[in-house]
Amino acid sequence: MIVTVTANPSLDRTIVLRAPLQPGAVQVAASAREDAGGKGINVARVLAAAGAPALAVLPLADDDPYRSVLAAAGLRIRPVPVTGHCRANVAITDPDGVTTKLNLPGATLSAAELDALAAVVVAAAENAHWLVLAGSLPPGVPYDFYARVIDAVRGRWGDAAPRVAVDASGAALHAAVADAHPDLVKPNDDELAELTGTALDPGDGLARHAAHLARALVPTWVGAALVTLGGHGAVLVTPDAAYAAAPPPIRVRSTVGAGDSSLAGYLLAETAGHDPAACLASAVRHGAAAASLPGTMVPAPHDLPADDIAVTRIPL
Repeated sequence: MIVTVTANPSLDRTIVLRAPLQPGAVQVAASAREDAGGKGINVARVLAAAGAPALAVLPLADDDPYRSVLAAAGLRIRPVPVTGHCRANVAITDPDGVTTKLNLPGATLSAAELDALAAVVVAAAENAHWLVLAGSLPPGVPYDFYARVIDAVRGRWGDAAPRVAVDASGAALHAAVADAHPDLVKPNDDELAELTGTALDPGDGLARHAAHLARALVPTWVGAALVTLGGHGAVLVTPDAAYAAAPPPIRVRSTVGAGDSSLAGYLLAETAGHDPAACLASAVRHGAAAASLPGTMVPAPHDLPADDIAVTRIPL
């Protein structure tokens, strides 16, 4: 079982344009769609599509319109009752796959609601293989919420606690790494640069540079780092080695949720017992598949590109 936590879920509205976005102009959209979004929800949707057991924990009011969209995803969920409603995010995608996102801040959780969310996560983590803490935090939630949850889960379950993956940014990611030492982090290149305080070289040596920066985190601060690099693929750094993989050729339709799908692809391979190189290949394959789909659609097994994913070892 993989448990995902989405503290700030979103109703993702994707608008597809017939031409590049022109700020200040009136444009006619080619299509639009709505998906149940939020990083943890996206990860759970990919896992469910692959037939893997997953449980999604999230704050959710009984009268929230998000419920009906989420129900269509067919996920097993454990909602925590709250009074506020989920935010709505808007993604605008042009024919070349260039995506502009407008993310709203989300509903404010009360102290009691936040405590209830943490308690449900701790209970849900029983017998789980992985716990995934993913996405932004709602307004007013302490920046170290993820770190506190990790400590609470490990304190409750001890040696039986699940491994913990964190996909966040900014202060939430900093606190999780510095205070709780998760088993896996999944930053993108910008988040890795922010976390380490070092800008990445955007040239041909991007993967190598990302691996060297991630090595400063692994294994002292985190168990492993899966760094997604957009069109440049991804890098995986473990205590023993570092690997890079480039994506297969695809037609990019929307990059929203591609990183979430990469994390899900990694977890699918890891829980199946594959070695790190195969886990990285699975991550890149799932990320590429997500980028080739519209909106925040997540890939099912039949969407995965058949091309071989070449994984190379990076000397460190």
